[in-house]
Amino acid sequence: MSQRFARWLSRRDVTPNQISMASVLFAVLAACCLLGMSWIEGNADWALPVLAAFFIQCRLLCNLFDGMVAIEGGKSTPSGELFNDIPDRIADPIILVAAGYSTAVVPWGGSLGWAGSLGGTAALGWAAALGAVLTAYVRTLAASIGAPMDFRGPMAKQQRMALMTFACLMTAIEPLLWERGWFLLGALALIVLGCSITVGRRARAAYVALEGEADA
Repeated sequence: MSQRFARWLSRRDVTPNQISMASVLFAVLAACCLLGMSWIEGNADWALPVLAAFFIQCRLLCNLFDGMVAIEGGKSTPSGELFNDIPDRIADPIILVAAGYSTAVVPWGGSLGWAGSLGGTAALGWAAALGAVLTAYVRTLAASIGAPMDFRGPMAKQQRMALMTFACLMTAIEPLLWERGWFLLGALALIVLGCSITVGRRARAAYVALEGEADA
């Protein structure tokens, strides 16, 4: 199914770089839904976290189809790597920071939405965003100095977004269980922890590979 859709896109006037940039748009839409949860209450308040989960998956699909269109349609360009990487460094933090501002379920969490300070759960969102950027930084730095490209987790991009998608879907039904926000809070905490482990694993693997080549 994905290959057929990629072939369909490749026959249209759509470039891989445009698909990559669309991932940022979907990240912004997901962030708007997350932030909007603090403003909308009522019978339809389940819709925003569900929409956020949908847009997060659309953001991931963009990452899938930009490469497939480049290969299937022969539309790869010399600047393709820039468009393949930079939008990811923007999209992930937008989603994670918005999740931090949308969550205020503990006394130190601060107020909701734009009124939230950089303390509490908002800081957790910023920490998760920093961790996401650091995992990519270590990977690209290691590759630039001769180490193998390393996509290991436990909190690589796909795993982070899968966890956020799950947390958003659970947030939709969370008021039936307890106060809303604990699933997003837990997801952010896991991302911070997982990214810390991932950065350490990737840095160690790069060190071993580079020192091994030096000794060879």
